[in-house]
Amino acid sequence: MTGEPVIEFRGVSRAFGDRPVLDAVDLTVLQGEVLVILGGSGTGKSVALRQMNGLDRPDSGEVVVGGIEISRLSEEDLVPIRKKVGMLFQSGALFDSMTVFENLAFPLWEHTSMTDAEVRDRAVEVLGFVDLESDVLPLLPSSLSGGMKKRVSLARTIALKPDILLYDEPTTGLDPVTSMTINRLIVDLNSRLATTSVVVTHDIASALYVGDRIAFLKEGRFVFVGTKAEAVASTCPDLRAFLEAGESKR
Repeated sequence: MTGEPVIEFRGVSRAFGDRPVLDAVDLTVLQGEVLVILGGSGTGKSVALRQMNGLDRPDSGEVVVGGIEISRLSEEDLVPIRKKVGMLFQSGALFDSMTVFENLAFPLWEHTSMTDAEVRDRAVEVLGFVDLESDVLPLLPSSLSGGMKKRVSLARTIALKPDILLYDEPTTGLDPVTSMTINRLIVDLNSRLATTSVVVTHDIASALYVGDRIAFLKEGRFVFVGTKAEAVASTCPDLRAFLEAGESKR
């Protein structure tokens, strides 16, 4: 990859109590790529992701997004950053009491001056991006399948036309067919919307499908960062063991 840096970690450390989760890590996310942060459960992958939009902050070090050091910005100053950095949460985080339309419209009502007609048009447009029809607009999330909820959540994530998309365990809890649908959407959207994406997962099949580069996190350190081909061929013992364990489950 030869894109310009979009996100940079510079000596980022984060601990909870006496447990270090990120230990003076450096990482660069390049424009236009899909970077996968791979690692076991509880290794700090989601903490690393949440640093990228200021939902969590480092104890030391710098997080630079789009050329702006964000780790010490106020919540108010983070608002324009978060409009440019969309995040798909592991749970989907849809509002259960709102219809699909209201869920999609919410960020548009909050952050734009679009008319009601424009909001509806944008809601229909983003549903189309995730292969859903407008007939789901009046439905409540409780009536949707797990895969449909994830796709509606993804549609809401792209509603404000972000430059960066963050995915926290996007295929967790989904069956293999639905997981592959989400994987294809991640790749397709990154290309169609000209975004940069960071995907956190412990799913090796997903990582190798969507990732341009892989960053493997182990005990607070990125012990490997490289292309997908380099990851598969790597002799890094920790990564090798993780990949082999994943292969044995398939």
